[in-house]
Amino acid sequence: MTLLSAAAGGILPPEYSELITKPITEQALAFQLALATAVTTGASTLNIPIVEEDAGASWVAEGAEISPDDPVLGELPITPAKVAGLTIISRELARDSSPDAQRIVGDGLARSIIAQVNAAWLGNLASPAPKGLASLTDTATVAGDLTNLDAFAEAVAAAEGEGANITGWVLSPVDALAVAVLKTATGSNQALTNDPRVLQGRPVFVDAKVPTGTAWGLDSSTAITVLREDVEIAVSEDAFFSSDRVAIRATARIGFGFPRSSTVVKLSFV
Repeated sequence: MTLLSAAAGGILPPEYSELITKPITEQALAFQLALATAVTTGASTLNIPIVEEDAGASWVAEGAEISPDDPVLGELPITPAKVAGLTIISRELARDSSPDAQRIVGDGLARSIIAQVNAAWLGNLASPAPKGLASLTDTATVAGDLTNLDAFAEAVAAAEGEGANITGWVLSPVDALAVAVLKTATGSNQALTNDPRVLQGRPVFVDAKVPTGTAWGLDSSTAITVLREDVEIAVSEDAFFSSDRVAIRATARIGFGFPRSSTVVKLSFV
């Protein structure tokens, strides 16, 4: 992390980067351990190796020659794109070195960046945003309804058919509620699930940017999130000189890759 200015005073102690990077890596969907594998790099582009075809194996008699066979390898380049947040605060707050003041600034910047990261990871936004789940064209698909949980069992089976294992789900708030209120039988008050935030033994994440009627099942080993090391904090007292305010900007570079997108399962509810 680089501090381009220390003019704001107490609000920017050396550990200020934690107020930005920690919430992003802890709260953004793309950094959840059950949904993706996070990688930090100093390079402008990270090349992820892909095994397109495994090396062959066969049964052989004792003492017989083993036929060599090389795997077919490929690469998926991931170039992190820039996402930035800007907040304007009073000079008094900027010079306040109290933890509360630091948290106010850090939370605001982190929230704006997290919202953009989630929107990109879930969606198919225009450049320069990185491409997310909605941009994938060869995902496994499961259609069903939310009168029961069969669709989630089918999604697990679909992923297993591709040699993967779903490790986490992402649902919309509306669909998450529909799951939570399912009952064991008509007229019963007993919930169908003991914990609606765990389905088929996998944790459920909820985000308003997921369209209602759509959900995702992911194997975290086949979804990669790349974070560049050069998170930057910049401070300016010039732009808002006449109002005695200070601008604080946070910039991060983040990219996504799905080296085996056929293992991603898209669920559609009707």
